Amino acid sequence: MCGIVGGIAERDVVPILMEGLRRLEYRGYDSAGLAVEVGGGSIERRRTEGKVQRLGDALSESPLSGHCGIAHTRWATHGVPSERNAHPQVSGPGVALVHNGIIENHESLRRELQSRGYEFVSETDTEVVAHRIRSYLDESPDLLAAVRRTVGDLEGAYALAVMSSDDPDKIVVARAGCPVVIGLGIGENFVASDVAALLPVTRRFIFLEEGDLALVTRGAVETWDAAGEAVQRVAKESALSADAMERGQYRHFMQKEIHEQPRAVAETLSERIGAGKVLEAAFGPGAPAVFDATRAVQIVACGTSYHAGLVARYFIERYARIPCMVEIASEYRYRQPVVPEGTLFVAISQSGETLDTLEALRAAKQLGYLATLGICNVPESALVRESALTLMTRAGPEIGVASTKAFTTQLAALSLLGLVLARRSPGGTELESDLVRQLAGVPALLERILEMEAGIEVLAERFADKHHALFLGRGIQFPVALEGALKLKEISYIHAEAYPAGELKHGPLALVDAEMPVIVVAPNNELVEKLKANMQEVSARGGELFVFADPETGIQDGPGVTVMEMPAHIEDFQAPIAYTVPLQLLAYHVALLKGTDVDQPRNLAKSVTVE
Repeated sequence: MCGIVGGIAERDVVPILMEGLRRLEYRGYDSAGLAVEVGGGSIERRRTEGKVQRLGDALSESPLSGHCGIAHTRWATHGVPSERNAHPQVSGPGVALVHNGIIENHESLRRELQSRGYEFVSETDTEVVAHRIRSYLDESPDLLAAVRRTVGDLEGAYALAVMSSDDPDKIVVARAGCPVVIGLGIGENFVASDVAALLPVTRRFIFLEEGDLALVTRGAVETWDAAGEAVQRVAKESALSADAMERGQYRHFMQKEIHEQPRAVAETLSERIGAGKVLEAAFGPGAPAVFDATRAVQIVACGTSYHAGLVARYFIERYARIPCMVEIASEYRYRQPVVPEGTLFVAISQSGETLDTLEALRAAKQLGYLATLGICNVPESALVRESALTLMTRAGPEIGVASTKAFTTQLAALSLLGLVLARRSPGGTELESDLVRQLAGVPALLERILEMEAGIEVLAERFADKHHALFLGRGIQFPVALEGALKLKEISYIHAEAYPAGELKHGPLALVDAEMPVIVVAPNNELVEKLKANMQEVSARGGELFVFADPETGIQDGPGVTVMEMPAHIEDFQAPIAYTVPLQLLAYHVALLKGTDVDQPRNLAKSVTVE
């Protein structure tokens, strides 16, 4: 959930570290710091509470330069946001390290180290690792050996980058449960938790595998696997460009990413549909045989990706006529699921490094599932590498913490999955042609929906002084309402809940009054008349309704009812993606009026690589 960047070069690495931190700030932004080898092989450190800009200001007042360094931007787990808890953490004057993840046995290690005279100045689990490495370096000044012995003592998840003045001009990195990449240059090499940090200096990367340890010097990279055997990890060239991480004409990354959705959905569908059908080869070799044998689907995910899974359940069961179970990954891990024969396990994650989802995937491999399928946005991620089948969402980099295009591209990818499964049900082939036509029309439809932004911006003014909101949907639109409520609470800090509209009378009506805006998603489908009755329940109790409605529903403005009409009739298979976008825009413009940090909302981080 935090960001790591490091480098070793002939040139000064501090500007590279700072640019890398800026590009990783979406992963963690309550404190930042760096450590650099300076003259005489000693290490100097700068740390600040708050965002990366404060660290930049500190460096302007007290410059630092060097040819080898590590840096970090933090999202707090152990210890409050503060300078003393910021990374890099050190042990004495000679060891500095940065760390993502959680060390689960840090308390027992801390007690042992304290008994041996080590003094702790932070509340972090990371300082434990620094002192442990120091203790081994006191026995032998070999940084690689000290880190190797240390990681053997650690329990939990971690990505580590370590420097030592006892063994200078090298960085040792280790990975267990958290991503680490090594960027390759000419006479210089770099490390990071995300390729985004290093795109200005290289496009060639080595992706460490689970349990890997690597020694990085100016001229070479050496890697060992979890068993301690020397291995050669293949270098890959990233398709991302440095300018993909820029905001361009938009005020925030979130606004940019909302507007990128027509292209992102089109890319997700590109070369995967044609001649009225889905091309199964998009899921990988062996996919047709897996789908032939699939009798049920188990989906696990977290947050927004979980909502995407809930949408998928509706159309998998409706069209493929097989059971589909959807579960939050962190809960799935800690029960004892019963796996029906022929069940396909589907894991969904934007980053592909979400720890709870990865651990659920790993557990699933021991439980007798038919096969595993990863739906993900990052080709180099652990989720992709560890899944038997994969489908990439092709959303491109998503920097805003509140997910937008990742969600709609997940819906597009899951639609493809639903169709290849539905093909195997009675009448599925004839149905597939019509549904593929609907999917193909989604990008153009989204372009028209984005033209609603000016009207939604005006509508947002009526939410700026509110403290609570209720979202309603029926059927497949209930998960869309959940996602709309999540977006509003994430970035505007308005408390928002979502319910199936038919559930109003079972409790939520007690909350409805003139100060509780009720947002309704109203496509023109078989449930629209029931939805209108639910809206009457709100109106009868003095609630104010804001309805995103299909023009064919006949829902009109009236006392206590404001209608935002969609630009065209939206067909059933298009509706989940289509109705998501205006809810994203509403959340965005309400947050602007509330004056919150849209791209980096408080207490949240983009890639959740801790439990």
